[in-house]
Amino acid sequence: MKIAPSILAADLAEMTSALQVCEQGRADLVHVDVMDGHFVPNLTFGAPMVAALAKHTSLPLDVHLMVKDPDRLLKDYLDAGASWVTVHTEACAHLDRTLSVIRERGARAGVAINPATPVEPLRDLLPLLDHVLVMTVNPGFAGQPFLPYVLDKVERLRAWIGERGHATQIEVDGGIGEATIRQAAAAGVDVCVAGSAIYGAVNPVAQITKLRALAEGEQC
Repeated sequence: MKIAPSILAADLAEMTSALQVCEQGRADLVHVDVMDGHFVPNLTFGAPMVAALAKHTSLPLDVHLMVKDPDRLLKDYLDAGASWVTVHTEACAHLDRTLSVIRERGARAGVAINPATPVEPLRDLLPLLDHVLVMTVNPGFAGQPFLPYVLDKVERLRAWIGERGHATQIEVDGGIGEATIRQAAAAGVDVCVAGSAIYGAVNPVAQITKLRALAEGEQC
């Protein structure tokens, strides 16, 4: 199981410390939530912040574009150092073209789907997808409760990926913590994004290790 701490849940005045937590906890990715105030109500990190983060970590930056018009912003975030770029299927008019732009720049291309969005339209796109991000909460706000019904979509994705032998990874984001990460792992998730569960812990570094251990079925 890969763990991707979401730095939006960290102290925004201490981004260097937030990255150190990821490095010291041996996280696999740093998840960066980009919100534009239109696709979702909140407004968060711009491309200059991603560029600043890239200077202070060797970990891949997993940039999740929760924006209304991702094509307009792709170049900025790719230039800033995004390693993984995820766009929402609900926001893309020409998803195939958007994914091609991301991959041509050498980044990993992914699609996110909201809880109420059907997963079936992504089935034929799996050869083009490095990852699918299944939202386990409605995007835009931290600290929401996990929506277990979304794991049905994860299980369907896992079956399709297995049947066709694709390398696509499944990522989930929202409400992931000690009480839910085993459910996600059992459904077939490869990457768990965790924000409050890590940065709200007494020892965030140790919490990364604990969450991974729980996902792998260890007793903690």
